[in-house]
Amino acid sequence: MASKKKTPAPTAAKGLAAPAETHQTAQEGHAVLTTNQGLPISDNQNSLRAGTRGPALLEDFILREKITHFDHERIPERIVHARGSGAHGYFQPYESAADITKAAFLQDPKKRTEVFARFSTVAGGAGSVDLPRDVRGFSVKFYTQEGNYDFVGNNIPVFFIQDAIKFPDVIHAVKMEPDRGFPQAASAHATFWDFISLTPESMHMIMWVMSDRAIPRSLRMIEGFGVHTFRFVNAEGTSNFVKIHWRPTIGSAAVVWDEAVKISGADPDFHRRDLWESIDKGDFPEWELSVQVFDEATAAKLDFDVLDPTKLIPEEIIPLRKLGKMVLNRNPDNHFAETEQVAFCPSHVVPGIEFSDDPLLQGRLFSYLDTQLSRLGGPNFHQLPVNAPRCPMRNFQRDGLRQMEVPVGRVAYEPNSLAPEAPRECPTHGFRTHPEEVSGEKIRKRSETFADHYSQARMFFRSMSEPEQNHIASALAFELAHVEIKPIRQKMLGHLQNIDQALHDTVAAALGMEGQATPIEPAVTPRKLEASPTLSLVGKNPNTLKGRKVGIFIADGFNAVLLATLKTAITKEKARFALIAPKIGGATGNDGVLVEADHALSGGPSCFFDAVAVLTSAESCELLVTEAAAVNWLRDAFGHLKAIAFDASALPLLEAASVEQDAAVLQIGDKKSVATFITAAKAGRLWEREPTLRSIG
Repeated sequence: MASKKKTPAPTAAKGLAAPAETHQTAQEGHAVLTTNQGLPISDNQNSLRAGTRGPALLEDFILREKITHFDHERIPERIVHARGSGAHGYFQPYESAADITKAAFLQDPKKRTEVFARFSTVAGGAGSVDLPRDVRGFSVKFYTQEGNYDFVGNNIPVFFIQDAIKFPDVIHAVKMEPDRGFPQAASAHATFWDFISLTPESMHMIMWVMSDRAIPRSLRMIEGFGVHTFRFVNAEGTSNFVKIHWRPTIGSAAVVWDEAVKISGADPDFHRRDLWESIDKGDFPEWELSVQVFDEATAAKLDFDVLDPTKLIPEEIIPLRKLGKMVLNRNPDNHFAETEQVAFCPSHVVPGIEFSDDPLLQGRLFSYLDTQLSRLGGPNFHQLPVNAPRCPMRNFQRDGLRQMEVPVGRVAYEPNSLAPEAPRECPTHGFRTHPEEVSGEKIRKRSETFADHYSQARMFFRSMSEPEQNHIASALAFELAHVEIKPIRQKMLGHLQNIDQALHDTVAAALGMEGQATPIEPAVTPRKLEASPTLSLVGKNPNTLKGRKVGIFIADGFNAVLLATLKTAITKEKARFALIAPKIGGATGNDGVLVEADHALSGGPSCFFDAVAVLTSAESCELLVTEAAAVNWLRDAFGHLKAIAFDASALPLLEAASVEQDAAVLQIGDKKSVATFITAAKAGRLWEREPTLRSIG
């Protein structure tokens, strides 16, 4: 059999001379990285800036070429954050924030500002599932009286990289591998972990992405963060740095990994459906907007650089100041016209809100606008209803692709003397950038204050509860087990040694790779920081059923009075319930009344709910114990650590599902026992059950 010939690498076009080799071979035999014009690149890790901590320079043609190409790689779907869900609502301040910002929408506690919010996954396409392990985008467009302000953040307060020039690389690494077109919406593959293993600055973010934060229970229960350090400026010109936070009023919660996998198969639209149905039923999601406010002197005293987007400020050091509340109270009229066409740009600010010199933020200020030009067909995307400001908009910009207005008059420039009624600049009320002295060499170099990549990763891990630490270890073991290239796994184990030795030991044992870590020499020796309890989801459990959903499985002959008691108790807690029956037609109670079901057993798995109850009769239970779907429904609820209520007749089903009674598995039969179940359900998952059910890895 003849051997297959390898396809030759592309060379110069036919008839043209081959390129000179003077700069085509890099160190260690690698080809030299170049621009699209063939210019050799000396530094692909840092954008050009004025001094190591200065702003990025528009002159950086290498950064602009790289990000411009990246922004235009997909048409018309978003390259990142393609799968999103959105809703309309309003924001209302609690009190005036005039002491820290002159932004008009933060002044009057009586005034509501219209908003549109969009939540999204990052890595997957528009047709992917809602519950992959992934970062969640959290963006809000404020239609203020001074113009649109776009908050463009995530549900995690830090990011993978420190410089925008690396953004195409981290996204290319996590996306489907280009030769095979998979995996979709998943980081458990070689290219992602290869990049991460070579990028120590990602270690803090990796702890977050491997935590329960990356598999939220609901979009209504995620936190939002600005990631970067921004500036607030008041009317007197006083500037402060701020870190921006959103907190859901019903608390944050997550699913467990087995639950996420099963939900993705049973309902790929789980988060989107949950958000829509909650708003449709009047259970409006709410978030409080808070900021951490600090001045230049405070920033200088912190043990990290506030311009580094891979770092956070623990709330124990700088507490949150609450500014107001956002309520989402209206679903979109059309998903495409609004949720898909909404265009967020971090460069859309109003007077009183400005930027810092964070090198990742500086790149985003360019990138997002450039992306909208590609996705939405040109410079007039602001005319789409969902993007249009609610205040007057007047300028001399004309024509362009997809122009939807008909400008009149002969004047399209300023200054002019032919149209005295035309708009003019306004020195008194117009946007003014806060004056800041900037100096430094034009240089591609990372500030040494960005060099500590492990201390906050260690702090985050050690701030977690024991169950959360176990979940991080399990997630790492799961993801790295999908990496077929052993040296990548070895390098990651080396990084884990720098974060926490016990974490390394657990993951190495789960992989069967004890003693095989590749030592990684940190640029800065990791420090032992104080734990920050506010980073733990378990530690912040709100002890509530508000906004949660209880699944009640009923079968023929169920106790109708007990069902009514249970429904009343759930509703009193401002929670919702759904009825599940063997068939969608429902079940007949012991009073002879047929009760319709919301789900058939096959379409309403217990992983959809935060707590469950089972009401049967002796006769129907005798049939259910032979039904695998019924047994698995209860077994999953137990395995997912949920509170379970059951009546006496359902006991054989619990035995068939190997469900043992504990503090959250409770027999009910009257109002008092139902109240005990509600108390257990409000506590959330029974973490004490988990070690008896599964091991790490």
